[in-house]
Amino acid sequence: MLEGFYKVTYQVDDAVGRSVMYANGGSMLGGNSAFAHYGTYREVDGVVISEITSHRHNDDPGYQSLLGSDIATIDVRGRAVGDIYHFEGGSPQMPGAVFRSVMTPIADGIVPPTDAIGEGGIVNGLYSIHIQMLDGLDGGLTGVMLLHDGRILGGDAFFYYLGTYSSANGRWKGEILNQEHTPARSEHPIFGGHEVGIGFAGTCDDRGALLEATALAGKRSLRLTAVLKLMRPA
Repeated sequence: MLEGFYKVTYQVDDAVGRSVMYANGGSMLGGNSAFAHYGTYREVDGVVISEITSHRHNDDPGYQSLLGSDIATIDVRGRAVGDIYHFEGGSPQMPGAVFRSVMTPIADGIVPPTDAIGEGGIVNGLYSIHIQMLDGLDGGLTGVMLLHDGRILGGDAFFYYLGTYSSANGRWKGEILNQEHTPARSEHPIFGGHEVGIGFAGTCDDRGALLEATALAGKRSLRLTAVLKLMRPA
């Protein structure tokens, strides 16, 4: 049964993209550097049937939708080959185009803190995250982050995030480990090639959150800030 955290490679005709996805209890939540992905799945006689919406969260025109629209839907069917899922289908936004994807599991094994969320804590859901480096360093990252009862899963086209947090009274804090699922040094030289540990703290409300963090990338200690926007409650 399709349950767990995955890296995803997908193709629309000859165009290729990547993302991360979490599947649990009939719900799918994930995304990448420019698009949040959310939808549902069900299994019938060994066939997984899924309907996914792709929703832009990054206004940078350098990131183009493979489906030609800032909001698009995808209908696919697939099966497991071992623990890897293969899907095929299409989108009404691109009639006649064939959508294919492969979902490969990522081990998470995250144990959240006991009583992680108190009154006024951050809302469970799928968030876009936009990270900006501080101290005069150029660059940053964008992606998605799933927050659920003290557990963090997320990523983008190159990285995946695993972590834990606690939150109450409009504040939150936690730790994240940022790792590659696809080699990234040429695209993101600051984080690429490293497992990056990040400790953070910040504020939150029912629409999103802010954080300030210190990241350890190799031998470098880096300060950064990030904005999270709630895309889909969970």
